[in-house]
Amino acid sequence: MPPLPGMPDARLEIFYFDAGGGHRNAMTALTRLIEKEKPGWQVTPVDLQALLEPIDPVYKLTRRVTGSLKRLLRPVAPSLSAIEPWQAQDIYNSALKRGVTTGMGAILPVLQRFIARYATEIEPLLAKRWKDPATPRPDLVVSVIPNFNWVLYGALRRALPNVPYATVITDFADCPPHFWMEDQDQIMICGTDLAYRQAITSGFYKPQDIHLVSGMILKDNFYAPAPADAPTRDQLGLSRDGPVALIMFGGNGASSATNNILAQLDKTGLGIESIVMCGRNAALQKSLEGRPGCKPVGFVNNVADYMRLADFFIGKPGPGSVAEALHMGLPVIVEKNTNTMPQERPNPDWVADKGVGVVISSFRKDTGAAARQVLVNLKHYRDNIRSNVPENRAVYETVAIFERYLMKADRHMVASAQATSAADT
Repeated sequence: MPPLPGMPDARLEIFYFDAGGGHRNAMTALTRLIEKEKPGWQVTPVDLQALLEPIDPVYKLTRRVTGSLKRLLRPVAPSLSAIEPWQAQDIYNSALKRGVTTGMGAILPVLQRFIARYATEIEPLLAKRWKDPATPRPDLVVSVIPNFNWVLYGALRRALPNVPYATVITDFADCPPHFWMEDQDQIMICGTDLAYRQAITSGFYKPQDIHLVSGMILKDNFYAPAPADAPTRDQLGLSRDGPVALIMFGGNGASSATNNILAQLDKTGLGIESIVMCGRNAALQKSLEGRPGCKPVGFVNNVADYMRLADFFIGKPGPGSVAEALHMGLPVIVEKNTNTMPQERPNPDWVADKGVGVVISSFRKDTGAAARQVLVNLKHYRDNIRSNVPENRAVYETVAIFERYLMKADRHMVASAQATSAADT
């Protein structure tokens, strides 16, 4: 990939947080590409959760509790006194690690009420940071997070009214109200035709500020060839030619249904082996060690290398996981039921509409039949991926969009300076 033509001395801030993992992945992918291709740009990743700690009720409560525990434990159990307070996002991540998504839909309105309740504190807090002379002035502010965009935009307008604001949607679709799309004058970058249509019909944005890119933001190793030390089926103890499923439920760990899924694959009689991406769920990884035809893998940064070894994907309908699998040519088996998180409910419908996988109502009951369907029709699903899913160049396209706005802002500043100089003379 030839370097993108660049402009010097641009400063960008990318706001993210760690609820889930897709937001950080998008920030990381954008940051790495910019650092590689745009040497004159300076990128500052900004962890919004860290900025909001002073008003985070979970953090304030657990800080008091852990502070008391540390004082009590330090004399008798020094090793236990290292306990740290939780942030609000830790509750979300803990639930994902345990595969608990029942009732997660209730979190969205609670979070949105929290934002509305504390907006009068959040906005001045963020505006103060941007007004601080010690904080370099950004030329573009980018958000890869939902829910907070209206208050981030308001704070930016209060502090730096002429700096453009862009939101990069890291979901397949918006989940209104007040999730990704807000009625404000900003740049909106959409990774699916569904999200693009939502942005158009919302009436919130100027048509020229709504951009459709070719998918979700993927990390750089999904575009690189397999490295020389990439794992092989032989190294993982898997057959060279038999069908292999890659099972993944996000970086925080696999689903509680994993053992049931594996049992169903065994019962198909098709000799399906599996790679289980256990993420940070060490207990699950340990429980699967030694299981015939199954290779459990802990948290890694080279998921693409493991996807290259598989024939199809089984996992939750998260936008990142589904996009990664499809980019690697893997048909997907995903679940949709009442426990599916609201922001992920459009994703299975998109999968079914594109014909790139099988949507089931229960991993515990339907995975075996779905796996058989995928393998019997494997060529059909692969053809649909090639025909119905654009080649994903979203990270490159997004940086190119940033550049156009930065160049536009730069020309505007030059014109303003020239006008001022002419007026003075």
